Amino acid sequence: MARVFIKASAGRNRINVLGALNAITHQVTTVINDTYVNSDTVVSMLKKLRTEYSNDPVQIVLDNARYQHCKFVEQQAELLNIKLPFLPPYSPYLNIIERLWKFTKRQILIGTYYETTTEFHEAIKHFFRTVDARHNAELKKLLTLKFQHFNELKCTKINRL
Repeated sequence: MARVFIKASAGRNRINVLGALNAITHQVTTVINDTYVNSDTVVSMLKKLRTEYSNDPVQIVLDNARYQHCKFVEQQAELLNIKLPFLPPYSPYLNIIERLWKFTKRQILIGTYYETTTEFHEAIKHFFRTVDARHNAELKKLLTLKFQHFNELKCTKINRL
């Protein structure tokens, strides 16, 4: 048995995708960079969404990333007339965009080798430019607003001997 070596790029080559998903139409809006996500990136997303949805009411359900909770983001959202409700901590399953991230990984990462960082970054960018048109039927099934609800739990007392 011979060893097979696959070339890989050296170091960490980051690409960040900050995404917003319209829960009804499944339109995906992204801000993509290769540095890092911070409050400025979030404000860029807010401005992009305000432009896309001009006078429509906009409400973005956020997880609890630190850069989303800062005063700068809150002030800019207020100026743009965008509401920012936050999910409860430790509840990513309530955020439907998490399903999109998982789908993206399956489509882009699993079983695919990119020779260069540029090829990988272009694959990610192309995916998000075309995801609405290319995967519309799959996304309709995946990105439903169906969540499991639990009625009030009834506890039974356990008697120990």
